Amino acid sequence: MRIRIRHETIYRYSEPARSAIQSLRLTPRNYDGQHVAHWRIDVDRDCRLSQSEDAFGNIVNRFTADGPLESISTMVEGEVTTFDTAGVASGAVERFPTALYFRQTPLTASSRAIVDFARATTAGENGALGRLHALLGALYETMSFDTDASHAATTAVEAFAHKKGVCQDFAHLFIACARAIGAPARYVSGYYLRSDSDDQVAGHAWAEAHVEGLGWVGFDPAHGVSPGERHVRLAAALDYLGAAPIRGARIGGAGETMEVRVRVAPTNAQAQVQTQS
Repeated sequence: MRIRIRHETIYRYSEPARSAIQSLRLTPRNYDGQHVAHWRIDVDRDCRLSQSEDAFGNIVNRFTADGPLESISTMVEGEVTTFDTAGVASGAVERFPTALYFRQTPLTASSRAIVDFARATTAGENGALGRLHALLGALYETMSFDTDASHAATTAVEAFAHKKGVCQDFAHLFIACARAIGAPARYVSGYYLRSDSDDQVAGHAWAEAHVEGLGWVGFDPAHGVSPGERHVRLAAALDYLGAAPIRGARIGGAGETMEVRVRVAPTNAQAQVQTQS
């Protein structure tokens, strides 16, 4: 499937910032599940983008902008061809042994309630893949999607206690559950091509767990499916903070607000194929 993406993030300040620095994990990489046809990043400030890779192999673009800054707008745009790999993320950059992905972070730390839920949900399943799919289905049925019930620092424990959250929270909770049953797991940021609307207020997130003999396999508990042609993979890390699309700091700039505009749509050629079929 050919997917076109446009993602704009605008920071505004009630008092101008003297300077700002941002790190962008907004550039997808090729792997067996996707091929990047073209991709570009624009910043509405006089600055130079410096590209590198982080410890996990994610592409990172950094810039510093001098003020006074009343706002900063960052826009990424491009096209990606995706392929159905049944959720298997083979061909991705791998820098660490799988055991690293048992490491808990404050966002993915477990609790007695999460461990009990994970073990009870998977008790009757045979094989690691079957247990992980059982977790996927159980979390999709148990959790409610609620944008008002979450914030950037919501933990897996908090999300499970309230039984609601956003895709970021679903992913953190799946990671905690997977580790509770002995599967290394990690966080993935990206985009999702919805069937009801091209315009979105944020990107997407899901999880990957390692299955012996298969490798890394994706699980999207917010939609109750394994990632397929509708998913575009951006970055992977231990949690949201390691794979966040934009992180930064500023000097001055009180009263910061952020506006995000995301458009994920099939290309014209792809839309014609879907219409004809």
